[in-house]
Amino acid sequence: MSKFVNIGFGNVVNTDRIVAVVSPDSAPIKRLVQNAREQGHIIDATQGRKTKGVLFTESDSIILSALLPETLAARFGQTGRETAGREEDEDEE
Repeated sequence: MSKFVNIGFGNVVNTDRIVAVVSPDSAPIKRLVQNAREQGHIIDATQGRKTKGVLFTESDSIILSALLPETLAARFGQTGRETAGREEDEDEE
């Protein structure tokens, strides 16, 4: 089941399509972002603020977020814990 999570400023993503969430600080990530920008595969969800998180999708799009990777991972993790809790409840019945 698809879950949508807020990645900042009212922008949401489908958690089933996210492959990785990383920091934009390293040179390899900066190169990947620049190459994707040149090819038109960037989705900028920063609303003009500094990019602090980079999300990679299954479809080779890259989403830029103004939230830290730790914050994004925690938000994604909340949906995972809810699902895990439900599965445990079903096993007990």
